[in-house]
Amino acid sequence: MRKTVLTGIKPTGEIHLGNYIGAIKPALELARVQEYKAAYFVADYHGMTKVHNPEEFRHLSYGIAATWLALGLDPEKVIFYRQSDVPEIFELNWILSCFSSKGLMNRAHAYKAMVDQNKQSNNDKDFGVNMGLFNYPILMAADILMFKTEVVPVGKDQIQHVEIARDIAESFNNNYGETFLLPEYQIQEETGVLPGLDGRKMSKSYQNTIPLFVEPKKLQQLINKIKTDSLPPEAPKDPHTSSVYFLYKEFATEAEALRMKEQYLKGIGWGEAKKELFTVMNKFLAEPREKYNELMSSPEMIDSILKEGAEKARSITVPFLQEIKSKIGFHVS
Repeated sequence: MRKTVLTGIKPTGEIHLGNYIGAIKPALELARVQEYKAAYFVADYHGMTKVHNPEEFRHLSYGIAATWLALGLDPEKVIFYRQSDVPEIFELNWILSCFSSKGLMNRAHAYKAMVDQNKQSNNDKDFGVNMGLFNYPILMAADILMFKTEVVPVGKDQIQHVEIARDIAESFNNNYGETFLLPEYQIQEETGVLPGLDGRKMSKSYQNTIPLFVEPKKLQQLINKIKTDSLPPEAPKDPHTSSVYFLYKEFATEAEALRMKEQYLKGIGWGEAKKELFTVMNKFLAEPREKYNELMSSPEMIDSILKEGAEKARSITVPFLQEIKSKIGFHVS
């Protein structure tokens, strides 16, 4: 039996290098492993916690789907769907909320971060917190548990969501018997936290990201903004502490990465290193960028692909939800 692996990305901003390196790239690599059956989704309902402009919301949702497809996702070989096209997820969301303690939600990272921010600003601790944000981990648990997911590729800051899904699943199972599989998280230890232009974690909230499919000229400008130290060109440099090298090795071949590492140790100017980074990134992204732009100009093509994916997804979710409801005591026809 192949293990189910699931990955979703929410449409709250343009896809950037952090999304690609931390989530998309490892998820696509798992899809090529024979022992896994993969499911990927556009987490559009999750995006509603932040984006309330309909045009922006629609554009960003299509952008997530186009990104997966442009980077090589084959919808014939995986389950690829839009979250909002699978209503069983949202019915399960309510069921799981009845097995989720408020205390558990109080400890969720996103909520705690908002509370801490409000304390620093002398606001009420729940200022700006909508119930979508507060209940976010429950919907994520529904995403994971609905597909009997066994492996969830995540960044280190997302581990808690998988742990919460396990807690909720165990609570339900203890009451109604073995129903949900307990998912495991999988992280890329060597990736860690991707630094942004200013050296902090690459994040939309810090406005320090590099959009994945930005045009070449803009890409070069953004790369030139990456924060570096003041060492002179001839001074040896540590590749393991360099944001430029970190990005370089994610897009270069092994041979190219090794050569660049040697140049660092011998001494290379930051301007030259950034030029080399642009070269390998632009080469890698040229074809996906073209496909992305093509897909974004044909949203009906994306809709067609996602509709087929939703049908495959619902072949799993409809019978499983009936099983869940039957165990609870609902009438199931």
